[in-house]
Amino acid sequence: MAALLHDTLFAYSLRLAFAPRFLSHPDEIDLPMAWQSAIHEKQLMPDSAVTSVHTAVHQDTPASRSTASIASAETAVNATAPQNPDALEKGSDTLLVGWYGPTDEDNPLNWSRNKKLWVMFQTCLLTFTVYIGSSIYTAGIPGVSEEFHVSQVASTVGLTLFVAGYGLGPMIWSPLSELPQIGRMPIYIFTLALFVILQVPTALATNYGMLMAFRFLTGFVGSPILATGGATIADLYVPKKRAYGITLWGVFATAAPAMGPLVGGFAAHAKGWRWTIWELMWLSSFTLVLLFFFYPETSAANILYRRAARLRKITENPHLKSQSEIDVENMTARDVAVDVLVRPFALNFQEPIVLVLNVYIGLIYALLYIWFESFPIVFIGIYHFKPQLLGLAFIGVLVGAFLVMPPFFAYLYYYQEPKYTADGELRPEERMPVAIVGSLLVPIVMFWFGWTSREGIHWIVPIIGSGLFSIAALLLFNTVLNYLADAYPKYAASVLAGNDLIRSMFGAAFPLFAGAMYRNLGVNWASTLLGLLACAFVPIPIFLYKYGEKIRMSSKRARHDYD
Repeated sequence: MAALLHDTLFAYSLRLAFAPRFLSHPDEIDLPMAWQSAIHEKQLMPDSAVTSVHTAVHQDTPASRSTASIASAETAVNATAPQNPDALEKGSDTLLVGWYGPTDEDNPLNWSRNKKLWVMFQTCLLTFTVYIGSSIYTAGIPGVSEEFHVSQVASTVGLTLFVAGYGLGPMIWSPLSELPQIGRMPIYIFTLALFVILQVPTALATNYGMLMAFRFLTGFVGSPILATGGATIADLYVPKKRAYGITLWGVFATAAPAMGPLVGGFAAHAKGWRWTIWELMWLSSFTLVLLFFFYPETSAANILYRRAARLRKITENPHLKSQSEIDVENMTARDVAVDVLVRPFALNFQEPIVLVLNVYIGLIYALLYIWFESFPIVFIGIYHFKPQLLGLAFIGVLVGAFLVMPPFFAYLYYYQEPKYTADGELRPEERMPVAIVGSLLVPIVMFWFGWTSREGIHWIVPIIGSGLFSIAALLLFNTVLNYLADAYPKYAASVLAGNDLIRSMFGAAFPLFAGAMYRNLGVNWASTLLGLLACAFVPIPIFLYKYGEKIRMSSKRARHDYD
């Protein structure tokens, strides 16, 4: 039980109130002999020596990430300690704090399977909680129009502003989570607390402008997990196993928009549109309480940063530092500002691969939201579903997301895993065959749905077609998110934040004209137009499979050392 509570906000609170007596770290109970010997003599080392130690014990491979220990650092320090006065003048008397060994239990890569699954569940629940906030509102759109005397399109702006908010938010929150002084967990819980609080004025909005403003703010503050969740999964799993976690995360991300109309439909019909917001507040409040007690920090940089701080306090030796501290000390305020505010945009618009993939995923996301706008036209207008039962039409999307998991996991295990190198690495381009399959399914779904949605064909047929869309979306999202994390591991959170921005901007804009397009063109031709648009993007994964490596090797930010 203690292992589940370590490094949670609940544990931080106990330690702040009662000192380290509760949920103490091992190094606070029994300082290892390796540490005692390391601080016995204050070995001095220049910046170059610090770099050499970091290189020796922190290579970016799954095996070596967990092999750094103070004993190995001490050996390297002793070997490289300078013997000249110049080195002393620099004041670089630093001892590097790393992992205690290859089985260090504080290293997220070494956590037990059950603990990883528990953290994965909470990550997926948080993702589901925020994502459902977009579509749960759609059930109340007619009520918003009636109460505030605005058009259907104006009421739909409440959906688009929420989506726009959670597209812009990660451009700030995600880079902050990469700072070793902060980490991921405080960002998640702090923003989720704001998310819960802001639901109250949203539900109690007295005019249209107030409702729209708070819908944007709630999307903005709830957004970090939607981009950084992929980086959290990368904290827990080596690249060879990361795809499984990304897939599970993607299922929850796909299921949430599909569940929103179902959950909100009954509430809006019985109690009015405000109850859709109250439902969101109840769900997010439960998630907040769970994360407060049980969600640990997963960022290795932050874990080592706090370990170094603890050891400095215990030993009264100011020269013990983690590599992340050493890196931050050399950064100016301008450097930090650039990292937080500029880097996500630079990566998104200066890297051709990132931009193309983000636009493609943005299109898929836009198709999802514009397509959802056709469901009332099809299932209420054509098949005469009751409004409160409209959400049942989205079950196909939900079922498709879960049905694809077993065969996809089998593909990962039997086909993709054998392609990994001995160092546990895989060329990002090897992930593209799955995306090719997904890209071909998208136009098929659009044509299927458009030309089977008619009174002479049973309603189950278009619902089956909708299930294929979630299969396609899951394959594409999984491929793109893993590709970006593999190709840009150093900037994973920032790259994924850029992906979230682009897809959210597409998803926010398209629903505004979806209703008019379906009414003017008809369901069949409007869906055909979307299918043809999807066809135009099919060559992208094929092109990247053949030429992506060459483009990636020309980038200064992308990783080059895949064998």
